[in-house]
Amino acid sequence: MSHLLVEYPVPRDPWCDNPLARGADGVLRYGNLSPAVTELLDVQVHAFGNREAVVEIGGPRLTYRQLWHSASRIAGGLQERGIGYGDRVAIRMPVGARWVRAFLGAMLSGAVPVLVPDGLSEAAAAQVLSDSCADFVLEAGGSLPDGAAYIDDGASLSELALLCYTADGDAGPPRGVELTNENLLSAIRSMVGALDLPTDGLRNLVLLPLAHAGGCVDQLLPTFAVGGTVVLAPDPARAAEAVVAERIDQVSATRRMFAGLLPALAGLHAEGVRQICTAGQRAEPPGAGADASDRMATALRELFPLARQWSVWGATETSGIGLATIDGAALPGAGILGFPFGGTELALWGPGAEAGRGELLCRGPNVSRRYWKDPAATESRFTGTWFHTGNQVSIDGTGLVRCTSRPEPRR
Repeated sequence: MSHLLVEYPVPRDPWCDNPLARGADGVLRYGNLSPAVTELLDVQVHAFGNREAVVEIGGPRLTYRQLWHSASRIAGGLQERGIGYGDRVAIRMPVGARWVRAFLGAMLSGAVPVLVPDGLSEAAAAQVLSDSCADFVLEAGGSLPDGAAYIDDGASLSELALLCYTADGDAGPPRGVELTNENLLSAIRSMVGALDLPTDGLRNLVLLPLAHAGGCVDQLLPTFAVGGTVVLAPDPARAAEAVVAERIDQVSATRRMFAGLLPALAGLHAEGVRQICTAGQRAEPPGAGADASDRMATALRELFPLARQWSVWGATETSGIGLATIDGAALPGAGILGFPFGGTELALWGPGAEAGRGELLCRGPNVSRRYWKDPAATESRFTGTWFHTGNQVSIDGTGLVRCTSRPEPRR
């Protein structure tokens, strides 16, 4: 049976006023991006130097100036150890201000940070370090490299900026996804535009793992891009109290994390929260936890009556973004993945593509171009500029994507 690739017209993006133009390869791209993530952040450091950049509950609090100075000294220490442009620096440590310092230090050194996913077994983590060809590992315990402040400013949009590993559980070992500066900067601009992130001091409680695209690319970096404060809770038991104590405007987590927080949040007065952002990479068909999801959405609405509720879906290969719904636009429990945003375009693959059903394919400025050191996987999961998500979906005339069955195993 022949497979068809059927592209779907790009609907108007209701959350993005940024100009997008189609490149020579057919992909929609943003104009006037900074050459590199580090340059974008450097501008914010000078604009908001005295603002808090990172707050670790029970730990350090760093202003933008302090964070940048610390990260640049880590970069200098890496340089003194012979680590620089194009080298791989693995970040393997618990969430916290130290993780952020290490991550930015690796970027400022000119190296490519390698995110080692949380919760991996020793064997799986060792496999990531080996597969990534890590030249240096920044890990828990011991001191971070320290040297004369250094900032590598020679990056460009097309250069590799981050190696982010998938965490597919039983679907196979973690696979390295190459993300360029353009991928990261496009995802940042998409999230800032979609969520309408303010520049007057956003305080974002990020509960998503920083070693995944959803936490690092879609929450940490966009918050820094608007001069906001990233609040981290290494001890999940203290996350609820932080909502009030840290005057949180936005909470970012998975549905499972929110479900675990509900009992602790019940007695708090958190009217200051203006935005709830639920992220996920798993696509659930209709009926799969729909009632529980709807009950959670209702409970969150009661706890945060003034907050908009966003649901953002994406894969590591799409920088963690691509589809979204906002409060009242669709029912998350009904198999809804969302509408495309931020230059994401959709296609269907399979014999039923012309009828509006098939495997979901995505392309856009945020979509990776290949896997690290895995040409066979790249060939099987990418058709030209299109990424095969493995999710069986339907797409209606408005561009709304609905999951119809559980994801297929990775090819």
